[in-house]
Amino acid sequence: MAARGHVQDPNDRRLRPIYDYLDNGNNKMAIQQADKLLKKHKDLHCAKVLKAIGLQRTAKQDEAFTLAQEVAVLEPTDDNSLQALTILYREMHRPELVTKLYEAAVRKVPTSEEYHSHLFMAYARVGEYKKMQQAISAQDEKLSQTMFLPLAERMVEKMVKEEKIEAEAEVQLYFMILERLGKYVEALEVVQGPLGEKLTSELQSRENKCMMLYRRLERWAECNALSCKLLLKNPDDWQFYLLYFDSLFHLIDQSWTPPQEGTHSAEGEVHASISQALSFMEDRIATEEAKESKHLRGPYLARLELIRRLRERSCPEAQQLGEPLELMFQFFVKFGDKPCCITDLKIFLDLLTPDQHVQFINRLMEAVPLGAPGEDGVAFPGDTRALQRHLCVTQLSRSLGQQHALNTQGKLGLIKELKAHYRHGLQFGKYVLSHGGSCLYRPVAGDNVHVFMLLRSDLGLLEEGLSHSSSNAQFKLLLLLLYCRLGAFEPVVDLYSSLDAKHVQHDTIGYLLTRYAESLGQFAAASQSCNFSLRFFHSNQKDTSEYVIQAYKYGAFEKIPEFIAFRNRLDHSLHFAQVRTERMLLDLFLEADISSPLEESVKSMSLCPEEDDILWDSLRDNRDLTVLVSWNPKDRQLNAEHKQRSLEDDTLWLRLRSLTLRLIGCVSALTHPPASRNSEKRTENGVAAKPSSLRSLLSQLESTLNQATQFTEKQLQYPFVGPVPSRLAQALSSGCCQCQLSSLQLPLHLQELEAAGLDESTELQTQISNLFKSLAVQLQDILEKCKGDPLEVKDSQSTTQHFLLENLVYFVETVCIVLWVSNYCVSVLRPLKSSLQKKKKKKKEASTVTPPVLSAYQEFNSSLQSLLNQALEHIKSQEISLTALKLGALSLEGQTQSEVRTFTKMAMDKVQSSYLRSLQEIGELLKKRADTLKSLKI
Repeated sequence: MAARGHVQDPNDRRLRPIYDYLDNGNNKMAIQQADKLLKKHKDLHCAKVLKAIGLQRTAKQDEAFTLAQEVAVLEPTDDNSLQALTILYREMHRPELVTKLYEAAVRKVPTSEEYHSHLFMAYARVGEYKKMQQAISAQDEKLSQTMFLPLAERMVEKMVKEEKIEAEAEVQLYFMILERLGKYVEALEVVQGPLGEKLTSELQSRENKCMMLYRRLERWAECNALSCKLLLKNPDDWQFYLLYFDSLFHLIDQSWTPPQEGTHSAEGEVHASISQALSFMEDRIATEEAKESKHLRGPYLARLELIRRLRERSCPEAQQLGEPLELMFQFFVKFGDKPCCITDLKIFLDLLTPDQHVQFINRLMEAVPLGAPGEDGVAFPGDTRALQRHLCVTQLSRSLGQQHALNTQGKLGLIKELKAHYRHGLQFGKYVLSHGGSCLYRPVAGDNVHVFMLLRSDLGLLEEGLSHSSSNAQFKLLLLLLYCRLGAFEPVVDLYSSLDAKHVQHDTIGYLLTRYAESLGQFAAASQSCNFSLRFFHSNQKDTSEYVIQAYKYGAFEKIPEFIAFRNRLDHSLHFAQVRTERMLLDLFLEADISSPLEESVKSMSLCPEEDDILWDSLRDNRDLTVLVSWNPKDRQLNAEHKQRSLEDDTLWLRLRSLTLRLIGCVSALTHPPASRNSEKRTENGVAAKPSSLRSLLSQLESTLNQATQFTEKQLQYPFVGPVPSRLAQALSSGCCQCQLSSLQLPLHLQELEAAGLDESTELQTQISNLFKSLAVQLQDILEKCKGDPLEVKDSQSTTQHFLLENLVYFVETVCIVLWVSNYCVSVLRPLKSSLQKKKKKKKEASTVTPPVLSAYQEFNSSLQSLLNQALEHIKSQEISLTALKLGALSLEGQTQSEVRTFTKMAMDKVQSSYLRSLQEIGELLKKRADTLKSLKI
């Protein structure tokens, strides 16, 4: 051993086999090896922790946690134990325990730089920023200088005076500190001084920071002069045109005049009059006009922007710049063959008067080179550039409302023409198919089809488009939306998967998937959809902490607030709260009292009914409501009112679902085995000791239901490509919400009955009996709203009533809740009945009248059985009907069909298949619930 360069720790050699087993995924062998080692070395803490890791990875979380805590309370300071515990706590998603671990280690070994470092990183993971500062100040001077940059202004100033700031990251940190302290003048001096020369990693970094500070300090003269200089360097930078105009009009409003001597400002000459601005714009346009090719769009668009601002101020000088119609026509002539032309011109359409709209479109059509009209009277473009011009005119025509102004025949004619243009454009090759081109005719045509609710044709159009352009996200999103609104979720799963949503997109567009999955009866797909989103949100909580740590390590301090803001944005996401709540409810509906008791299911979710874990005031609506492209006119576009109402809609529905979930948790805690009913510890069982929690939640649910009812009475319609309505309106219409509230009120009355007994509770028994009867009636009403054909074919035309599927799902959810409440009813009424029978035997009484509450429950139980049989028969008949309908459609395949009809038929086959799948999954769940009802007798 002495001959070797170092002495190996014998514990490392003993632990090595356990590490190897864990690394190779052989967790059982790791546990066995740890047990062997612990028999010989009982005080080897790391072996205990490694065993705990093995237990954690074999789904024995409780044992793992207990074992880990045995080591943690000893406050170990050896590296092996600390690192192993850190790994275990991360896998348990308990980062807060790592901070306690290293707090103890630092107390015992205050001179350890490594432990201080680990403690700082642990605080960063849980967002304890004040403690991070304390951790830094507690470290010795050497560690502060070598590992972490100072986070206080005076410390940075000292470094500046001593000329120790060398890296760009240090300058960025200094700038961030001054900016957050509101010391904009000092920050400006830093940027403009020698330190600012180090800001080189981003293009125009110094100029952008100066511009931001000028705006905050309201130094409009410097802001104007700097934007002028930057526009002379890059005449196509749109942000500087906007800053130029903003500063110009601020100076005009302030009646600013240049000083009589010296320069106008620190940045040079200032433009403080409209005449100077006109001259400046004319120079920029003249420069572009002098070019033979590769014209820049910025100056031409800036001229239109200046006209708009002058008109808003009623300045007559606007006329000197020209007539907007003519200027926009000239812009189209220069840039009409570029895809950006439509978005450039669209924002300036309000400069045209209504009587100029037709003239404008006609002028543009004159600049579109089309061939001679064919037999059907449609003239087609001869190349991709001409196609792009024609497409731009078509989109502008829609944005001006001309397509909406057509009568029925006119719209159908336009659809036919656009479809012909689309098919003609396919000849221009794969590049056009993959990246736009004639594909964009398809959504425009589809929009017009939707006006007439010809959804079958719409599906056919989009399916055909997707077959030619498999990468087109707009086709997929429109198809996804249409299938969902027809109640067909099965094809949506593949469509969403093909979108290949990445990272934050699971939050921004994930709602399109999770909104419809469960409500349409596709429970397996709903679980999968929720998992997609939840996996992202949970990994974000871990990943963003690592991003923050890496930013500290490598000095990217300006990124740290961005990472923290991003993490907070996702942690407070409305979609996250919705998916988390819906997933728990879905798991309960599918598993509770089927594969495991309700109480165990609730416990496994760590659900605490008394605590509301949703921060309602901090919820963030991160949905991308503009992901679907729309060329509709302004009055048909998504507006702020739509967004606000959609947010209220989703938040109300989330409140209802969250309260329902917590109430189910209360019911699970109330339900306990008969054997323990007379135990002295009865009140220790969760909510059983706190009926006030149940009463409070019921009151909140009733209040929220009243708000929801008032909200849905307003009936604001969203644009077709706008927000997806929540399930709120349909749920209220079905009657399920009120029925669920009624059923959840039963436990309160039964608690009173249990306390009073059967002998002295005649009035209470009558009240409970009436509740049972009312529940049966309400359930029957919900079932009646489920009856009908979701898909019907008459005269070769199909009609859908997808809301029937939603109503069926609400019926099943309500049945689940009623059965859980019934289980509690049985746990209360069965002992009361047994006690009554014992009394009769003792007194040897003849048969007496059964107490009203017992007979009422028995009748209710029979009614439930009858209702479930009715529902199952209805679902079975619908399955048979749909299967026959599908076979009937297949028998038509021998007939000659056009390509469009083929795609339409394919789409309708998907709808039929999806309906069938929904009915099967709903039926299977209802059968399982019907089986549990058999055990709920007294």
